[in-house]
Amino acid sequence: MASGGWLCSALLALLVVLAARPAAVSGASAHLHFYMHDVLTGPAPTAVQVLDGPRGHFGDTIVIDDALTATSSAASPAVGRAQGRYIWASKGNPELLVTMEVLLTSGPYAGSSVTVVGRDDIGAAVRELSVVGGTGQFRMATGYVLWKTVRLDHPNAVLELDVFVNP
Repeated sequence: MASGGWLCSALLALLVVLAARPAAVSGASAHLHFYMHDVLTGPAPTAVQVLDGPRGHFGDTIVIDDALTATSSAASPAVGRAQGRYIWASKGNPELLVTMEVLLTSGPYAGSSVTVVGRDDIGAAVRELSVVGGTGQFRMATGYVLWKTVRLDHPNAVLELDVFVNP
């Protein structure tokens, strides 16, 4: 009887482990490429500073609803939105803490999103942020984003994003 109890416990533990694993998403890893238009000025800004830090930029908080386009031109076809915030998180160097949801509105992943979190060292040519989740076809995704500034018209910017997602 004791060995039967052990077997039941082992089977129950196995079922719990299998049930806790995320469901597999059909398809292989994806590479997404687009441009983010961060506009703080003009008649239709897509980024708004909601908190002004006490000294310099440290603590400044900006909320974004930036357009994502196929090319670096704002007039190119929209592929989605980047919604979230970035916070000036360094007292010294220009570094941001970024948390955003990349919402895809066209193409094969329309309706899905990718959650991005990380440190943006603005002075670096290429920055790497983490993909920490998502929705739709990217539920429970992992991966990373490489982004770089393509154009800077202070305070507005166009960023090139290469998103590597493992569903």
